[in-house]
Amino acid sequence: MDGTAGFRALLTPAGQALLAEAGSADLSESGLLATAERLRRHHPADLVAAALTQARLRAKAAAKFGPDAARMYFTPDGLQQATRPNVAAHRARRFRTGPVLELCCGIGGDLIARARAGRASVGVDSDPLTVAVARANIDALGLADIAVVREGAAERANPDGYTAVFADPGRRTARGRVFDPKEYQPPLDRLLALASRAPGACLKVAPGIPYDAVPADAEVEWISTGGEVKEAAIWLGALAGDTGRRATILPPILPADGAVVDGSPATLVPVPGLGHPPVGPWRRYLYEPDGAVIRAHLVAEVAADVDGCLVDPRIAYITSDTLRATPFATAYEIHDVLPFSVKRLRRALRDRRAGILTIKKRGSAVDIERLRHELRPQGPEHATVVLTRIGAAPVALLCAPVRYPKQINAQ
Repeated sequence: MDGTAGFRALLTPAGQALLAEAGSADLSESGLLATAERLRRHHPADLVAAALTQARLRAKAAAKFGPDAARMYFTPDGLQQATRPNVAAHRARRFRTGPVLELCCGIGGDLIARARAGRASVGVDSDPLTVAVARANIDALGLADIAVVREGAAERANPDGYTAVFADPGRRTARGRVFDPKEYQPPLDRLLALASRAPGACLKVAPGIPYDAVPADAEVEWISTGGEVKEAAIWLGALAGDTGRRATILPPILPADGAVVDGSPATLVPVPGLGHPPVGPWRRYLYEPDGAVIRAHLVAEVAADVDGCLVDPRIAYITSDTLRATPFATAYEIHDVLPFSVKRLRRALRDRRAGILTIKKRGSAVDIERLRHELRPQGPEHATVVLTRIGAAPVALLCAPVRYPKQINAQ
């Protein structure tokens, strides 16, 4: 039984019953063998293998898809590349009325988000198993009346008649993750050429997309959630804004119930004529810009918002005497700035009885785990150590995360 046939067998009444049984069994590394042996006494071995694989993928997917994971289906690669629901929902809102053609639709994460937003879509993928999984997901979530999945090659798809194209090219091969857009599957330049034939388009790409791979008339959006840059998107045609680049910070999802933490998306765009941020000495607070802000080259905008400056023009750390809540950076109060040495830093931490450390770095070649071992921290207090440099001189900052007073609001 091949992979597609095995998966389709899971969709039969007998397969569904087995999948439910597998989902409630012991799927841990220590218990998996015994579970498999028990299930094989009453079910075909191939079907048991498919059910156990799917049950384990569902358990893993809960961190990304919340409660939907218990009804959805996955492949290992599809789960890895699938867009997180809060990111997909944010992106779906930018698509306007009219049908969307999605290329390389994978297991259907973006299709689901657009369907839930009322945007009709046709998804295309070249892998038969992935197509079967995506169709099953659309059916399981009750969205088959607004989303369709077809098998086919993305490069041969015809965008005529669609108001927009969305594409999520493969960024993994047998050798691992791919960073060069020319090695995407299909290559990014071919997808850009095809997508440009539609009135509007969006292409999901890796956050580290080279700037020279982006068309001059496109807008690139870097998206961060839960303090981590998840992806970038290239917007074209009628869907592109006129800012050229933007950073978007989304509230994170709570894996336990799939709820989104209170808050709305925050978007930062370039301020015309702002120029480079000033450079000056350390002040009372340290602001660490979100990775999406750094990728979008919008550090100057954050520095201006918090009345801050850089201490080194090549390091994206902002310092300021103004405490201002912002979704685009994490603030720390600076307690001490030391020329870096392990001996000096160890002494300072012992003086503060700091045995619980968070160590961060930017512009530093220090190995954090080795440093933690050399410091031998002891004591009940918490401390944040920030390693950076000013010019060629390494420095260590002793800081504490800021707890904003209620009267301080984001600007």
